[in-house]
Amino acid sequence: MPLALLALAIGAFGIGTTEFVIMGLLPEVASDYGVSIPTAGYLVTGYALGVMFGAPLMTVLGTRVPRKRMLMLLMGLFIIGNLLSALAPVFPVMLIGRVVASLAHGAFFGIGSVVAAGLVAPHKKAGAIAMMFTGLTVANVVGVPLGTLIGQTAGWRVTFAVVAVLGVVGLAGVAKLVPDVPRAEGVRLRHEMAAFKNAQVLLAMAMTVLGFGGVFAAITYIAPMMTHVAGFADGSVTWLLVLFGLGMVGGNLVGGRFADRALMPMLYISLGALSVVLALFTLTAHDKTASAVTVVLIGALGFATVPPLQKRVLDHAHGAPTLASAVNIGAFNLGNALSAWLGGVVIAAGYGYTAPNWVGAVLAAAALVLAVLSAALERRGSAPGPVVAGSVPTEQRAAVHH
Repeated sequence: MPLALLALAIGAFGIGTTEFVIMGLLPEVASDYGVSIPTAGYLVTGYALGVMFGAPLMTVLGTRVPRKRMLMLLMGLFIIGNLLSALAPVFPVMLIGRVVASLAHGAFFGIGSVVAAGLVAPHKKAGAIAMMFTGLTVANVVGVPLGTLIGQTAGWRVTFAVVAVLGVVGLAGVAKLVPDVPRAEGVRLRHEMAAFKNAQVLLAMAMTVLGFGGVFAAITYIAPMMTHVAGFADGSVTWLLVLFGLGMVGGNLVGGRFADRALMPMLYISLGALSVVLALFTLTAHDKTASAVTVVLIGALGFATVPPLQKRVLDHAHGAPTLASAVNIGAFNLGNALSAWLGGVVIAAGYGYTAPNWVGAVLAAAALVLAVLSAALERRGSAPGPVVAGSVPTEQRAAVHH
């Protein structure tokens, strides 16, 4: 694998840390600002919505900017947002900081996915994408648990200050390792927009919203669920997040490997199993050992869907994939926002801390239905992708240049 993938993974590590670390710190943040846990959950929802809207916005703004420079600018925005969160005197200001940091997220992963896919041979694209996303998954093994531990001992503000430093490291990695490549001629914004006329692209994005949304419905409220229901001590949340991260790492690598061989079967298995495991989490959450195993499985099955879904979008938007790739990252976070909100609703309605697991199970099952529908349409040839006029001569070149 090219060394540039390491730089992308470094940036992904910092972004992954700030995205997921808040879940282990919700009780501390809520207590500090004097708000309820469901209200503190808006820090997850706000970040996710920022990614959803920021992904296409920042990608469009960066249309005429070389990809390496754009990646560096995005890391700078990420640093500013985390510093603002660390220094926020009141809850609304912290929410603004989260949104500012989130604006970099979608475009970084979207542009990074295209760059990663273009650095390798066509039959290795999903593996290259998975390699970049490894930074995000490793963040859940190292960055998130360490950040949670720091937040619970030294204060959550210190955690976000450290995350800002991670952003500086990511910026340096991109500057050093990602090669300068000229923008390709002939691909314009209208070509990028044409990808959204493809029903398969839209179906893949809908699967992304629902499938990974199922993961976040449960994981957003893992801290109160594990402490109030399973009976873990507050300090145990750190190690539970390590387990979740280990599951993500394994699922991401397996998903990337098999997506290059049998993409749709990989989606059927991962989404179907995810729905079942989330439903069972309502029961296993009452037992320490069973809940710990379930957390690993949720991480593995959830992230096993990421490389195949991202590759499916790239495959069907092959003429001009940058915007579609970034919007699909936004779709992940639309699912996160939707499920975090729905999870807060059922908790606030008095159904208990395990109720979000049922929300997640339903969302994952809906994603499976869409996967079956997408494959059926593809087999019948009822939803052929449009030819993108003005696309560059080769798919591989279009994946590297803009």
